[in-house]
Amino acid sequence: MTQTTLPNTQMPLPRSNIKNWIGVVPFLIFAILFIFLPSVRLFIGSFTNEEGAFTLENVIQLFTEQYILDSYWLSIKISAVTALGGGLFGFLLAYSVTAGGLPKPLRSALVTFSGVASNFAGVPLAFAFVATLGRTGFVTTVLKDLFGFNIYENGFNLYSFLGLSLTYMYFQFPLMVLIMAPALDGLKREWREAAENLGATSMQYWLKIALPVLLPSILGAMILLFGNAFGAYATAYALTGGRLPIITIQIGAQVRGDVLHNPNLGNAMAMGMVFIMAVSLAGYSWLQAKTERWLK
Repeated sequence: MTQTTLPNTQMPLPRSNIKNWIGVVPFLIFAILFIFLPSVRLFIGSFTNEEGAFTLENVIQLFTEQYILDSYWLSIKISAVTALGGGLFGFLLAYSVTAGGLPKPLRSALVTFSGVASNFAGVPLAFAFVATLGRTGFVTTVLKDLFGFNIYENGFNLYSFLGLSLTYMYFQFPLMVLIMAPALDGLKREWREAAENLGATSMQYWLKIALPVLLPSILGAMILLFGNAFGAYATAYALTGGRLPIITIQIGAQVRGDVLHNPNLGNAMAMGMVFIMAVSLAGYSWLQAKTERWLK
């Protein structure tokens, strides 16, 4: 019996080509200049005093100064409220866009609006809300003159926790739409057909199949919304003028302020934000990995 030798079918390993890295070079330069180097500077500044010597005082103050702890807690509360509210409202809109049977032109308009609104923040957004819901804003004036209802005399205040959360919601829920629309489109039609063939109702399909599959993606998107609101600065500062002491405003006061001027303490506070954001992004990445097992 003769023994046959199979030909060697192993493909040669591709050689590394420097041309393949040319397109990545601008991103690497950008990441080094605007992410890596500033992070290193924040880390070094957090452990440096005004004379340039090593100290732990800045980090210790993060856990001992009550106004810093209150600022972190206020930022976390605003971020959590807007992440939950924007996540719920955005998911319902995303469902309407994808599986809800909206007309195609309306779907295109809503997706376009979400792309624009999710990036509409800062001073223009604050001015828009002041012109709409400020003490002399358009909606405030209409409600007062036509219906005799003064929203400020009934507890509403645009320049408070509620007002800032409402302002953040403007760019939170469109971001949720952009994140969840592809995930909802990834639900396989065969899953619904199989559930219906087995006698499941639409409610049973969503409770037992669709939502369990989408839950990691929903939670991951809400974590992303949390980070999006947690790092916001210009909108809050332009709207409240610093009267609502969230952590980003406190950092700005330490870096640029005349009274509270301690840049190294500001660096330490920023490092605290970096840590919270890193934990959020790690949770988001883990949840996205679980989602990709199904939505491919």
